[in-house]
Amino acid sequence: MPSSTRTFLAIATAAALVGGLVYVGFRTDPVPVDTVRIERGPMQVTVDIEGRTRIREIYEVAAPISGVARRSPVEVGDPVTGGETVIAVVDPIAPSLLDARSRLQAGAAINEARAALDVARTDLTRLEQERTHAQTHFDRTRSLAERNVASLTQLEDATQVLSIATTAVENARARVSMAASGLARAEAAMIEPDDAAFAAASCCVTLTAPVDGVVLDVDTISARPVAAGARLATVGDPADLEIVAELLSADAVRLPAGAEAIIERWGGEPALAARLTRIEPVARTKVSALGIEEQRVDALFDITSPPEARAGLGDGFSVYLRIIEWQGDRVLQVPLSATFRSGAAWSVFVVENDRAVRRTVTLGRRNDRFAEVRDGLAEGEIVVTHPGDAVVDAIPVTERDGG
Repeated sequence: MPSSTRTFLAIATAAALVGGLVYVGFRTDPVPVDTVRIERGPMQVTVDIEGRTRIREIYEVAAPISGVARRSPVEVGDPVTGGETVIAVVDPIAPSLLDARSRLQAGAAINEARAALDVARTDLTRLEQERTHAQTHFDRTRSLAERNVASLTQLEDATQVLSIATTAVENARARVSMAASGLARAEAAMIEPDDAAFAAASCCVTLTAPVDGVVLDVDTISARPVAAGARLATVGDPADLEIVAELLSADAVRLPAGAEAIIERWGGEPALAARLTRIEPVARTKVSALGIEEQRVDALFDITSPPEARAGLGDGFSVYLRIIEWQGDRVLQVPLSATFRSGAAWSVFVVENDRAVRRTVTLGRRNDRFAEVRDGLAEGEIVVTHPGDAVVDAIPVTERDGG
C-alpha cells in the first residue's frame, strides 16, 4: 500500500475517533421521568373541614323554685322516658334558725294571736245570741201582725233588727277567721329546720324528663342548695344528630343549597352521607393558629345515613367533612403534580417523540389532586408528573423504571 494511502487512512481513523469522542461528550442522555395519560373521568371539588356532632334539640331541666335539690336519681347516659322518668327532686328551703330574741318575739306574737282569736270567738258567741233573740222577736211580731195585734211598723222594726244581727254575726265569723290565720302565721315563725311537723307537711317538687332520650349531663350528683332557674340536668335524643362546621365565609358562599357531603374519620366504617341544611346568616371573626384573623360561619348538616350505620356516634364527636361544591362525570383532568407556573400562566410538559415539550394550558376547577383542563391538552396525551430541574423544554425523556 502506498504511503500516501496509509497516511490518509490514519488521518481518517483519527478524525472518526475524535468525532465519536466529541459526540459522546456532548450527547444528552434521556431524563427518566414519571408520566401519566390525560383522561376523562368523574371529578369532585370539595370544601374539606373538621366538624363536630351535636344533638339537634337539647332540653335543660331547671329548678322551678329555690330550695335543696336531692341527690340525683339519674346519671349521665341513663335512658329516660318523657313525662315518666324522674330527673330531679327539689325540696323547699328549710326555715332558718331562731336566736333567743327572735324566739321570744315569736312566742309573744303567738300569745297575742291566741288572745285575739279568743276575743273574736267571744264576740261571735255574743252576736249569735243577739241574732237568736232578734229572730225570736221577729217571729213573734210577725205572728201578731198576721192577727192584726201588732202594727206594720213594729214588724218592719223587728225585720231591721234581725238583718243587723245577721250581718254582725257574719262580720264576727270573718274576724275569727282572720284571727285564726294570724295565729297560724305566728306559729309558722316558730318552726325550726329540724321540726318533724315541718318535714311532714313540706311538699317536694318532682321533675320528670321532658322527652324520650338519654341524660347528657347532670350538674351535680350530690344534694345541694339551688336557686330558681338553676340547671339540674340536660336531656336529649342521641339518634337526632346534626353536624356543625365552622367554614370560611369565602367557602360558604360557594356552596349550593342542599350540598351533599361525605363524613370521614368519624371512627367507624364506611364513610357516612350528609346534606347541608343551613348556613348561619352571621359570621364571626376568629384568629387562626397562625395568628391570622378569619371570618368563620357555622354550617349545619343533616346525617342522611341510617342510624344503624353510625352506631356509637354521639353528641360532641369529631368528624371530617368533604362538602361537594361541584362535580362532573366526564371531566378532562390533569394531575396537579404535572402543572407548574410559567409567568402568569399554567404549563405542563407533554411527551412528544420522546421529548418533553412545554405547553401552556388553561385550567378550571381543581381539587386536592386534579385540575379541570379547559384548553391546551387533549384526551390521551401523556404529561410529565413532578418535573424536576433537569426537565426543560425539548429535552429527551424516558419513562422511569417502576422497579
